[in-house]
Amino acid sequence: MKAFGESLALANEQLKILNDNSTTFPHFDDKYKLTGEDALTAGKVEILQVNVGKMCNQVCKHCHVDAGPDRKEIMTKETMQYCLDVLQKTAIAKVDLTGGAPEMNPNFKWFVDEIKKLDRHVMVRSNLTILQANGFEDYADFMAKHNVEIISSLPYYKASFTDKQRGDGVFDKSIAAIKKLNELGYGKDNTALTLDLVYNPVGAFLPPSQHQLEQDYKRELLRNFGIVFNNLYTITNMPISRFLDYLIESGNYESYMQKLIDSFNPSAALNVMCKFTLSVGWDGALFDCDFNQMLEMNLNHGAPNHIRDFDITKLEQRRIITGQHCYGCTAGAGSSCGGATA
Repeated sequence: MKAFGESLALANEQLKILNDNSTTFPHFDDKYKLTGEDALTAGKVEILQVNVGKMCNQVCKHCHVDAGPDRKEIMTKETMQYCLDVLQKTAIAKVDLTGGAPEMNPNFKWFVDEIKKLDRHVMVRSNLTILQANGFEDYADFMAKHNVEIISSLPYYKASFTDKQRGDGVFDKSIAAIKKLNELGYGKDNTALTLDLVYNPVGAFLPPSQHQLEQDYKRELLRNFGIVFNNLYTITNMPISRFLDYLIESGNYESYMQKLIDSFNPSAALNVMCKFTLSVGWDGALFDCDFNQMLEMNLNHGAPNHIRDFDITKLEQRRIITGQHCYGCTAGAGSSCGGATA
């Protein structure tokens, strides 16, 4: 959207729609009190989620980052070093690398190398097709060598649905990449190389049962393509960025929001990822989650807002900045970067 100069590429334009007072939608903070807690607050930081850049080789219709080949925002080596300094000073066990396509950051391999020297678990959100692109053919081997966990979106186990959301030919390239990863040992029970897939709906509806869908994916992908993986995560489409644009263009915005609100689940809300995950933007700014990052909703209430000013005590006591989009993580079985939360 940014490449075409569309107004919804701007975070404040998205927030105007989400915060429109003319609607009858209850504010998320009021609904959250059904959990028995007055406000959503963070706890121990267990995962540092780092967006290393918005550049991507794909242009997916649901992308909340509005990522694509035209995006030039890339995390510098200096900012990566701030992240490494934080890891060295804390016991944060996991680093979750996101993008864009994280592999497209020119310092990706160096960053992974340095994180592994600190003996931390690394997760990479790979779109799979980048592993087939010119210049990136050795990245799968690199990640296997470093025991990197790979988490990849595959919107469905049939080509038509996946290509509809992610672009023509993406499904076939994704299957080829999974075959390569399987050859390296990824996704198999007898290795330590984890390959997880992610499902998100191709439309304005909530995901079905994560457990049942995982069984369907495993059966169909093995039967039709001979490929395996470890876990399937279901993620609800967030009403921001390109998916918000789709909701408005298709006339589904109000009904989708009402569906999220009606499906609010206090149990899911108590386990949202922002309670134990801290998000780092490509420029080092800190956020409660990747979605707040894209809406430019910085940390508040006295917490530091840049990685160079990291303060673990303040960050683990911070009040989380919420908005109407938070219904996306708390509807039904819940949604997070690790799948269902209830």
